[in-house]
Amino acid sequence: MITLQQLRCFQATLEHGSFTAAAAALGYAQPSISEQVRLLEKHLDTRLFRRVGRGLVPTEAARALQPHATAALAAVDAAGRAVASVRQVLTGTVRLGVFRTARHYLGSHLVADVLTRHPGLRVELVGPHSVPVLDQLRRGALEVAVVALPFGGADVTARRVMRDELVYVSADAARASAPVTPAQLTAAQLVLPDVSWRQEDSTRRHLLAGVQAVGGSLHPRIEVEETETALEIAATGLADTVTWRGVLHGLAERVPPGLHWAPLSPPLHETFAVVHPPNAELSPAAEAVAALATARMRRLDTAVRYAPPIGSSGGEPLSAP
Repeated sequence: MITLQQLRCFQATLEHGSFTAAAAALGYAQPSISEQVRLLEKHLDTRLFRRVGRGLVPTEAARALQPHATAALAAVDAAGRAVASVRQVLTGTVRLGVFRTARHYLGSHLVADVLTRHPGLRVELVGPHSVPVLDQLRRGALEVAVVALPFGGADVTARRVMRDELVYVSADAARASAPVTPAQLTAAQLVLPDVSWRQEDSTRRHLLAGVQAVGGSLHPRIEVEETETALEIAATGLADTVTWRGVLHGLAERVPPGLHWAPLSPPLHETFAVVHPPNAELSPAAEAVAALATARMRRLDTAVRYAPPIGSSGGEPLSAP
């Protein structure tokens, strides 16, 4: 059987005119070159070179073989480049699990990042809440997700990417003129989102722990699914709400007019993390999407920490009337 090694040694000998020069060009020992050419001659049952002085002269058989050897080696090189291009150009579908309000943290911006950097990928953002997303991750339906911490169980690996602050939002500037205490939360008329997940929702757990610590309880007057709905109701003055600064930052000019915000006292924070099954090796596509999600969340983390979402706290409006 003719091998690629034999053809490479043949081509180098043909080009450089001796086994010694061919060996230097390929980085091989001279006996290896001559042995490979000898094996090729044995397979073809013909002489490929004649020795003339200290050099080698190709025979007619060698000249006949040359274009075929060149084509064979070029085809192998092209095959290697094709495989390398497949490795470098990511393709396929990545299903990224996300929490309900993730569109304000990631959303269209992450999709734009992925399609710009990796145009061969398809993206599916799968929700609607950290609880079912974690369940899908544990069942193997997702490779990677962005969720809120903490959560039960130690069967996922978490990489923390953002820390956000919960704030009180009201249409009444007086009620947002100073940090809001757990006792005030207990007495307030509240509209809270995520009604379908209120037993597992991390924001509800944060609030409940805070009011219970002062002997209070949490009984919202209104419960809805969407954060945007809660903010719209708060803008009517019928109830106040709480939300994350990252959400207000993401909504920007879409925050309903006439709202004001204040921090909680003591402050309440939530941490978001990119998670995947422990000891799992992510596919290159999933790793690429996770890296882009991590970078965007960390940029938002910096923006939220060092700048107010819109306007200022202490009763200042969130958006222009």
